[in-house]
Amino acid sequence: MRMNHSQLLFLSREETSGNFQKEGTLRVGRQERALTDRFCRLRGNLLFVLKTQGGKLEEVLLLERCEVMKLPDHDRRLAVSFESGDPPVFLESSSTAECVSWLVLLRDANTETLRRRIAQLCTLISTHTATTLHTQEHSAHFTGGGDAGGTGGVEAAAKVSPLHLTVECRVVVSVAARVQLQVCVIDTRTHTVRKHCCCQIVEGLDDSVFLTSVCFCGDYPLYHHSRIKLTVSHAEEPTAHATRSFLGFTSFSIRDLLKSKEPHVSLSLRTMDGVNEVGEVKVSRLQMEGESEDKTPPEHKCPALCDSLHSSVHEKENSPMMRAVLCAQVCKVYRFQTEDQRWLLVREQMSETPLSFSLPKQLLSMLINEHTSRVQEVKELGDLSPHWDGVRHDVINHCNHLIGCYQETLTELDKLSASSCFKSSSSKSEKHLRFIPTNLHSQRMEVTSPDSTGVWYEFITFGAPADHHQAFKHGGLKRLLSKRTNHSGSSVSYSQDESCRARELLASVAQLLPLVFGLAEELLSVSLELNAARLQQVLDSLTQQTDLFVHALKDELVKSALLAIHTQRSTDSSHVHSNGLLCDNTPANQERQTSLRDAEYDEEEWDRAWANVAMILSCIIAMGDRLQGREDRPQEVTSSEQQDATGDTNCQNTASSSSSSSSSASSWQEQLLPLVVTLRDCVREAVGKARDAMTFVVLQGAVARTVAQGSAQLVHRRHAVFSQALSAVVCGFMLKLYGGLEDPEFLHQLHSVGVLAQFEGLLSTYGDEVGMLEDMEVGVADLSGVTFTITEAKTEQPDDLLPTLSGGWGSLVVEVPLPPETFGSLPRELKEGRLIRLHPVLFNIGINQQQSLAERFGDSSLQERVNQQSCERLKTYCNTLRDRQPDTAGLQSLSDLLSSLDHSVETRKRKNVEVLWIAAAVCRTVNGVRLTSCKSAKDRTAMSVTLEQCALLRERHTLSQQHFSTALDCMRRDGCRMENVQKNVGCRKFAFSGVQLLTFPKLYRPPDGSYG
Repeated sequence: MRMNHSQLLFLSREETSGNFQKEGTLRVGRQERALTDRFCRLRGNLLFVLKTQGGKLEEVLLLERCEVMKLPDHDRRLAVSFESGDPPVFLESSSTAECVSWLVLLRDANTETLRRRIAQLCTLISTHTATTLHTQEHSAHFTGGGDAGGTGGVEAAAKVSPLHLTVECRVVVSVAARVQLQVCVIDTRTHTVRKHCCCQIVEGLDDSVFLTSVCFCGDYPLYHHSRIKLTVSHAEEPTAHATRSFLGFTSFSIRDLLKSKEPHVSLSLRTMDGVNEVGEVKVSRLQMEGESEDKTPPEHKCPALCDSLHSSVHEKENSPMMRAVLCAQVCKVYRFQTEDQRWLLVREQMSETPLSFSLPKQLLSMLINEHTSRVQEVKELGDLSPHWDGVRHDVINHCNHLIGCYQETLTELDKLSASSCFKSSSSKSEKHLRFIPTNLHSQRMEVTSPDSTGVWYEFITFGAPADHHQAFKHGGLKRLLSKRTNHSGSSVSYSQDESCRARELLASVAQLLPLVFGLAEELLSVSLELNAARLQQVLDSLTQQTDLFVHALKDELVKSALLAIHTQRSTDSSHVHSNGLLCDNTPANQERQTSLRDAEYDEEEWDRAWANVAMILSCIIAMGDRLQGREDRPQEVTSSEQQDATGDTNCQNTASSSSSSSSSASSWQEQLLPLVVTLRDCVREAVGKARDAMTFVVLQGAVARTVAQGSAQLVHRRHAVFSQALSAVVCGFMLKLYGGLEDPEFLHQLHSVGVLAQFEGLLSTYGDEVGMLEDMEVGVADLSGVTFTITEAKTEQPDDLLPTLSGGWGSLVVEVPLPPETFGSLPRELKEGRLIRLHPVLFNIGINQQQSLAERFGDSSLQERVNQQSCERLKTYCNTLRDRQPDTAGLQSLSDLLSSLDHSVETRKRKNVEVLWIAAAVCRTVNGVRLTSCKSAKDRTAMSVTLEQCALLRERHTLSQQHFSTALDCMRRDGCRMENVQKNVGCRKFAFSGVQLLTFPKLYRPPDGSYG
């Protein structure tokens, strides 16, 4: 077939069947590493590749005798390979859902698939016809007549209700965020259809996955011969009146479900014609309290019920708040036996969070703005002496280096997909991902027992906050900062508030100085007019502005800064600034500095400076009064009287020169002129000293927050480590807040005491992990400057419910928005914006083979010091909580727990994991945030989290001791943490060897077959 370019373009614009047309932007290429953006249009079995939409046609692919497949190592990339041997064509979409949509359509866009559909449709029609005839005969057989002595009705059948089902629906095509599920029960004997329920399901945070539960009560007419029909449609349109909202349907037999040996029945979701498969439905039966007909002993059953549920069956879990914070959920459901032979239903849920990227990007933007503002502040100081100009160059170069690095990192992060929520363990050393936490997930467990509804337990798991890009050749942050502190000289530093006050004072002086000078000139001009009223008016304005000027200068910060300048001049050492200026102590400089040290600094000098301004103003006021008084009743004013009025040497000199009693205009000006000149001199002297002092404060404040913190690389490392810890703790706080919104005691605890964040580390104190622990220690300590505040969200859209950052480094405020209705139910203190303090503590116990080496041949003092300091901080927090909320439930056990923790920390015991257990118990008692970390939060973290989950089931939900090990092995072999290993390294094996595990505590060893 021969066609020209224009005919092909015309053909590409022709409309075809809805199943055989799609268009959009894809990245296309013949090589995986050389893909370019192109506009693709599918029409029938032809794929048109255009340079741009409506632009030049580059290529046309005939989708016959080819195979379309999804690449296993890339969830957004497809490959079209041809039987002819032509090079494959690679297609990459913008999202996973879009990739699946293209995959389905491209696979079906050929004549072979169309023939197969027609054949399936014919088979379906034949089968349906035969089944209808068989059902009619079967119904007639069970319908008795009078001659046969029958009952004249349907034969009685045993009910199978009550029945509890979970329905998981995975839709292939892109759908809205909600779907509607209609459940109907078909009685195959009476040919009746009974509508059971119709509900909307919110989309799971995985792509196009929906989950709900269906319950048939004990009195519901459900039998073995019944069939369940499930119809899925868009939630926006009613199912009965809009065929375009229909997505698919399926049905299954109750008898098949009950007889199935699998934990679930998998069904195909098909279109109305029954031919096209549009998704998959998994139906699982949840058995509780002896419902099972299986006589297999419980200890031989696998406790896992459902294999991978991706959403929650609870409305609270599908709330806008949860959907904003959690994404890509993976869920496992288990059934465990209690000590009294009853059943626990346990749901384990692991989720990614968009905070992994959104908070670091906000922090980077904040740091860029902060350093840019600091550069602008020091540039606005104007001309400075060579030494202070060198200091300014140091600050500017330090800030500009960080600004450049952070802008580059932010640009690279912005290039990533907007849906990015996860940084794998293999990417922890990448330069542009330094601020992103490694493998950050929320691990949540819900426990339902016959006596209680769902109880939730939360963990946050992430790789230990550390800068793997800079590595640990010279140690971590703690060691690097201590080296810098030991080699740095003692210099004066000022807080952020003091620097702000200094800038305000400089601005105030810059505003008031021209006003005072202008009014002084105006006073001399008015004195020529011999107008007493006008003279008094100007004199009042001068008095007001000068009083404001004196009040601004009477700040103790100016006085202390002047003393600090003198002290530093006498102790300055040699230093080469970034502008090349060398400030050193040459012999001449040393001689000059010796004379400065010999001459004591007069602390009263500054007080006299601004007091002189006030006194000379008094002289001017007195002179004005005398001049106006002589106009009414002439009298002689002697120099001795002026001396008594002023009491100042300057006033004496000027008053004696203005003793003339002439009433002429020149006499008024002559008498005021010396006083005004003296006022100017005094003001200039005070302004000069104040500017020097405040410039010193601003520069020293800038130095303290830049150069004094260490090299730009060291500060960069500290910010990156802090960013990782911040993302994790904010995620944990938000989940803790959402879970405690209905707990008045918890809400009161937030604004009165603050929230505890307990970090659990499993790092060894040997090799590189020493540096990781040193990084983590500083990162956790820096979180002490973080506070939370709760705000009212504008809408319930996910973007409006994400946290935002304000403030600056060292005083960061995390604003957590809540929907308006939820925000309105908060206590008054929280609604008014009361800050919630964060109290972070870190407990670390190494458990691997490297820790064995450290304990035998190395040094574990770092771990001991970290645990001891955190124990003291934890006791301080608990004591404050007991003092302010003595009636809070559960606090009675705190004393025993803290005593046990103190004893365990002091005990010299190898791999004393009891420290971690007790610290976790204290954290949960005080409603704290639990965070667990190892090197990459993949293997050792999995052992710790699963152990803690089973320990909670045993201690709080009476999990039987004989089933404890079974539950622990099941969670490790088949649970969410194995899914975490899969998504990080691509295989379902923990990275342990048999020899390594011999050094692990026994409860931290995975089951056979799950490692290697």
